[in-house]
Amino acid sequence: MAAGPPPPLEPSPMPVFREEGFGDKFLRKTRENPLVPLGCLCTVGVLTYGLISFKRGNIRRSQLMMRARILAQGFTFAALLGGMVVTAMKSRK
Repeated sequence: MAAGPPPPLEPSPMPVFREEGFGDKFLRKTRENPLVPLGCLCTVGVLTYGLISFKRGNIRRSQLMMRARILAQGFTFAALLGGMVVTAMKSRK
């Protein structure tokens, strides 16, 4: 084998990415993991209803809603972790 000169090193072109706005990113993330925004909406709804109940003097209902808020936050957190696991599994393939 004859050793010739090495091939010229040419830099490979950098990929061009489109600037992603807030709305585009929000829609993409919602499509990837739709349970997280749903859990956030449930948490906000239960919190709001609990605060309204507290203001109206319905202490029992207010306490119930604060406990439901904790459950909704737990659901949101579990959905977030589940989405992270699914994303990590997809990136390994």
